[in-house]
Amino acid sequence: MGSHRPPAPHRDHPGCPRQAAPAAFVRRHWRWMTAGLGLLLLLLLVLRQPLAELLWPQNSAQQAMAEADAALARGHLSAADGSGARELYEAALAMDPDRPGPRAGLARVAQAALAVAQRETDAGNFPAAHDALRLARELAAPRAAADAVAARLREREIAAAGLEEMWTQADRAYREGRLHGDDESALPLYRRILRLDPAHLGALRGRDDAVAELLQGARSALRGGDLAGAAAAIAVAREFDPGHVDLPDTEARMTEERDAILDLAREELEGGSLEHAARLYGALLAMDAGDGEAREGLVLVGRALARRAERLAAEHRFAEAEATLGQARGLAPDDPALRAVEERIEASRPLHARLGNVRSAAEREQRVRELIAAIAAAEELGELLEPPGSNAYDKLRIAQTISPDDPDVRAASARLLEAAGDCFERELRRNSLGRAGACLDAWAALATDETLLAAARRRLAQRWLAVGDERLAAGELDRAAAALRSARETDPAAPGLAEFSERLRTAFASGG
Repeated sequence: MGSHRPPAPHRDHPGCPRQAAPAAFVRRHWRWMTAGLGLLLLLLLVLRQPLAELLWPQNSAQQAMAEADAALARGHLSAADGSGARELYEAALAMDPDRPGPRAGLARVAQAALAVAQRETDAGNFPAAHDALRLARELAAPRAAADAVAARLREREIAAAGLEEMWTQADRAYREGRLHGDDESALPLYRRILRLDPAHLGALRGRDDAVAELLQGARSALRGGDLAGAAAAIAVAREFDPGHVDLPDTEARMTEERDAILDLAREELEGGSLEHAARLYGALLAMDAGDGEAREGLVLVGRALARRAERLAAEHRFAEAEATLGQARGLAPDDPALRAVEERIEASRPLHARLGNVRSAAEREQRVRELIAAIAAAEELGELLEPPGSNAYDKLRIAQTISPDDPDVRAASARLLEAAGDCFERELRRNSLGRAGACLDAWAALATDETLLAAARRRLAQRWLAVGDERLAAGELDRAAAALRSARETDPAAPGLAEFSERLRTAFASGG
């Protein structure tokens, strides 16, 4: 019995595979496929040029070369917007470094720039000539050719500026003694001539002679004690000829004179000649407004005047005390020590007013004895400056007002002075800076040695800065700022204040 193969199913038979499925898919999705093909064609159109540049960069370089050649042909050598021949050749070179054309093009731009510089020089358009010459040098134009154009340009500028007439004016100003002060005086004219012709022998010689006269005048001013005049003359000499042969010696003399005046001012301050010391420090500042030592000296004079005002107030001479305080404010307006003295003088007014009832010798003697006892009691309690009105210092001031020459009063003053100094040193060793500051205030109220007090203030301010540095390192910015304020109030001229303030400002700006 032979094998029987079943007939092949008809394509429309239910069991036949779905041959028509792709066609049905296309019919269902033809709109999406059409949109996708359109988008693909659009992208190809848009990206055609970038893709071409990516795949064939020489095409872009060739286009840049063509545009550069056209720009060079019409004389458009350089432009900030990139449309100049120089920029286009440089762009072509960046795109295709192996192509020789861009380098040759840049060399042609350099030659064209030289030609423009020469043409503008002949036309008297000197700014344009300088611009073109600068472009030629930047593009490595032959040096000899560029130097020749530069020399021609300088000659034409000199001729146009009327150099000989300018030299005549300068020489006349020198002979008339008008060395500086305005544009028509000798030294400014010499400078203008030398900018146009650096080798002008007359201007070189005239400048040297004029500066020598200035420096001779500065030395004469120094001998006469006119530091401000000497400093002004030296500054002018340095401006016009910083390499003059006489300048170093004159500056050295100026430094010596400045140091001598500073020493004299310190002696006057320590000797109590406050007004003379203030004038000397002021002369130093007139010579150099940035002289830190002179400015610090004025602060010390201001503090000494404040102490004088306090003594005047203790003698019931409040009008004189106020006038003296005014002098102190003029010298050290921001010094916290002055404010402390002002507060103490104001607090002492009612205390002194009550002394008007003490009239007879017996009453004064009795009152002094009571005050001496009260001072001793306050000392036992450690109440040197606090509380106001009943502390040892206030009572001492009243006793000094009633009987300044009383031996017990003088002994109490010496005792309180020593106690205040000991208190300061003790609290500073303990690093109790707030209490050390209070002891320093008491010390300052009694002492007369301003140099010693200044050294103590400097030490305390340095301690405050050290505390501030520790707090800053720990990230405690507010506490570091408080330490900085204390240091500045203690000694506004303490070294390191500005540097630490800047570090703290930077830390605050960066958020710690």
